[in-house]
Amino acid sequence: MSDTPETPADLPPAAQRALAEAQVRREKAQAEAKARPTELGGRDGPEPVRFGDWEKKGLAVDF
Repeated sequence: MSDTPETPADLPPAAQRALAEAQVRREKAQAEAKARPTELGGRDGPEPVRFGDWEKKGLAVDF
């Protein structure tokens, strides 16, 4: 077993298509993120509601 990952040319066609589709989705998400306006007065860091809860000053609120 090799420690190096397979190159896209070594992968089956279905895996190559999946990688290409994933790259297109990543590029689209990055373009959409750049197009969004900057939030003024918002929280720093990643969006806290991505895990279904909100934490502020050590208190977590689940909603």
